[in-house]
Amino acid sequence: MSITSALVLYAVIWFMTFFVVLPIRIKTQGDLGEIVPGTHAGAPEHHHLKKKAIITTAVACVLWAIIAGIIVSGWISVHDFDWMNRLDPAS
Repeated sequence: MSITSALVLYAVIWFMTFFVVLPIRIKTQGDLGEIVPGTHAGAPEHHHLKKKAIITTAVACVLWAIIAGIIVSGWISVHDFDWMNRLDPAS
């Protein structure tokens, strides 16, 4: 795996994890009963974005290490996903 591939893999894992972590423990204006005029009741009041970014980074590092290890070890390769037999035989 090249450095570029590793960085792209980490970025994809980080953003997927971030989108999973974002709605956890969010407090909306509607929940607190303090809706600011002109905003939606579902708008976040307290989002704790810094804490969620730190949690996301830690989880993404662990997931990246596991997935990158599987890829580098050769347990899963591109040839495992070649269901139509279009690639050259594995050497």
